[in-house]
Amino acid sequence: MSGSGTPAGAPARAGEAGVEGYEIVVGLEVHCELATATKLFCGCTNAFGAVSNTHVCPVCLGLPGSLPVLNRRAVELAIRIGRALHCEVRPSTFHRKNYFYPDMPKDYQISQYDEPINVDGYLELPGGLRVGIERAHIEEDTGKTTHVGGGGRIHDADYSLVDYNRAGVPLVEIVSRPDVRGAEQARAYVSELRAVLVASGASDGRMEEGSLRVDANVSVRPLGSDVLGTRCEVKNLNSLRSLGRAIEHEAARQVALVESGGRVVQETRHWNEAEGRTSSMRSKEEANDYRYFSEPDLVPLVPDADLVERATAGMPLMPAARRKRVAALVGDALGGEAGASDQVATVVDLGLDDLVVAAVGLGADPSLALRRAANEAAQRPEEARRLDATAFADLLGLEVTGKLSSTQAKTVLAELLEHGGEPEEIARRLGYEALSSDELAGVVDDVIAAHPAEWERFLGGESKVAQLLTGQVMKATKGRANGRTVAEALDARRG
Repeated sequence: MSGSGTPAGAPARAGEAGVEGYEIVVGLEVHCELATATKLFCGCTNAFGAVSNTHVCPVCLGLPGSLPVLNRRAVELAIRIGRALHCEVRPSTFHRKNYFYPDMPKDYQISQYDEPINVDGYLELPGGLRVGIERAHIEEDTGKTTHVGGGGRIHDADYSLVDYNRAGVPLVEIVSRPDVRGAEQARAYVSELRAVLVASGASDGRMEEGSLRVDANVSVRPLGSDVLGTRCEVKNLNSLRSLGRAIEHEAARQVALVESGGRVVQETRHWNEAEGRTSSMRSKEEANDYRYFSEPDLVPLVPDADLVERATAGMPLMPAARRKRVAALVGDALGGEAGASDQVATVVDLGLDDLVVAAVGLGADPSLALRRAANEAAQRPEEARRLDATAFADLLGLEVTGKLSSTQAKTVLAELLEHGGEPEEIARRLGYEALSSDELAGVVDDVIAAHPAEWERFLGGESKVAQLLTGQVMKATKGRANGRTVAEALDARRG
């Protein structure tokens, strides 16, 4: 397996405030809590929202004489993440990563250092860009420290509170290569990664609960340069909005510093959401600062083929594969239709792609199935995910054959989403009976007679006037006419 090289597309500059003439380079570190019942090395409950310091035991508190026991389910979920990200699953070892922070009761974190379980993968974004994945390794989470007073920062706080419920919760840290260019791509990367984690069943991906946390390594370099600039790691990014704003601000800060003759210092910086700026936290640690050494109480982790197979059994298609499935299904019908790729991304994001695939399999028009799912059904995605595919396909068939106009079909679809039922029965109840060919022909002739000037312009090749004439026919029939059939009738009268 291999990751990406330089990402496709223009470097981020236009629209990125304060970085004209520079390229923004971003590497992302995403920590996701795994959806296990218990913590990584003990039997304490892994759950959000409990009373502080109630999900603790001698092991996760690091009391003398306690020993860690590795959670098998956490290993399986880590492997699922690795395979979903096209990584190579390798034998790995655990190390102690030493901290002076009070949110780890042991004063160290058990993590994977030079031999991680997942390496060398990639994540494909909706636009086709592949972002390389350096590693996705297992580690335990830290506790949560709350600084009371002084704006929530430790230096100005009146006192601090520590909750160890989260200490020892299983994490996978996913480290990207510096392939991301700017805030927009960073948001797309995290959004896609979250979708992958949720689809794999490895994590619930809830940023608001801390299940997914992002650190951004940001640097800038002159356009055309292939030398990476000095990076700063930005912490405290708990939403996609914060991620984008922080990258834009930090890049602009670095450019201003360089332009004024200064030098960017490698450091860790805190993002202040209220003030919209970053501030220095500490100098950036290197590996030697953590004093890594092998965890003496855990043996090496060597996943065999059977474990990998069991861990990945039943994994659903990931978002990129689902987009390709829909695009391949409707590709010939769509051709170069504007917005088609956005429609494909929308139905996948909302979980409506199975509905589209099933309807097309039942004979529905692919382009129309995608369009109705991405527009009308997308307004009510929960109901749409429960919609019977046969009813959806039948409705699309009524529209294609002209038995329902597009406006009528949309109304029937709304009824289907609200109450269910059969499309034809709903159409009859709403009074949507198809016009006979003779009735439609008479209305078209009446409209032409009432608009002679417009008809002459239509005959002269003015395409826009066709919309006016069609609109008049739709008005006269109270929406019962089919737009495609009206267009065909007008064209037939050209002579």
